[in-house]
Amino acid sequence: MEDKVQGIDLTKKRGSIVFFDKLGFSLTFISAIILIITTASIYIFVASKGFATFFVNGVNIIDFLTGTEWNPLRTAEEGGPLYGTFPFIFGSFAVTFMAALISAPLGIGAAVFMTEIAPSWGQKILQPVIELLVGIPSVVYGFIGLTLVVPFIRNYVGGLGFGLLAGTIVLAVMILPTITSISVDTLRAVPREMKEGSYALGATRWQTIYRILFRASIPGFITAVVFGMARAFGEALAVQMVLGNAPLIPKDLVSPASTITSIITINMGHTVSGSAENNVLWSLALLLLAMSALFIFVIRMIAKRRRFTS
Repeated sequence: MEDKVQGIDLTKKRGSIVFFDKLGFSLTFISAIILIITTASIYIFVASKGFATFFVNGVNIIDFLTGTEWNPLRTAEEGGPLYGTFPFIFGSFAVTFMAALISAPLGIGAAVFMTEIAPSWGQKILQPVIELLVGIPSVVYGFIGLTLVVPFIRNYVGGLGFGLLAGTIVLAVMILPTITSISVDTLRAVPREMKEGSYALGATRWQTIYRILFRASIPGFITAVVFGMARAFGEALAVQMVLGNAPLIPKDLVSPASTITSIITINMGHTVSGSAENNVLWSLALLLLAMSALFIFVIRMIAKRRRFTS
């Protein structure tokens, strides 16, 4: 019996619906599989290259992580080559933490202004500014740092201008929109009843911000800062342009330094694939991946804690 209602063939319509359901499921499933395979492939490939330093080239992992001298060109007769990467690890952590120290209070303060002090016009002004900062390419940040920040430090602080301080300032500006955006979302997620209850008990606006909003938003603020640090730790080009790129542990804030990313970008094009020096750079890339995974793990732990406490 033909299944028709008002001239519409229901059997054909059901078949069409089932077809598009299966097509939608297949496309989304394939997308998810490609995403998983791509991520796993990147980690496996970088790990295979990175571990070759220790299992193929025989570099001691302790010397690799704690050594302070980087000289891949030194011959074996002269005691080389030397692959001490501690100056780069130190430089990466130093600029990342100092940039976070500058950007965290600025980003959280801007978020409070946007959401609590001037929510109407403050958002209209600051939101486009944040979006513009996000859209600026890292090479432009580096060029501005090279043109303005480095000469300013050279003239008014000391040294050559290249160093941790210049890298920290450039990175602090770069991660500021990340911290601000996530902090804004965190403050907006605080239940309105909590603020209204605080005002009903006679608290002032600043008492409500400090005692209610800040305390309720601490996990979100930490997430924002960790996200910013993750971006700062992996930034390469802008930092490389202002850091000085000296393979040494800096003596002060105005001494040239290097980060893991800067040493990879500088040397990757000058090494032969499969050589010890090339494998050492892959090991540094593996270290970067491990740090990124650690940042993501910390963010997920904070998110879990927020769900548990909410």
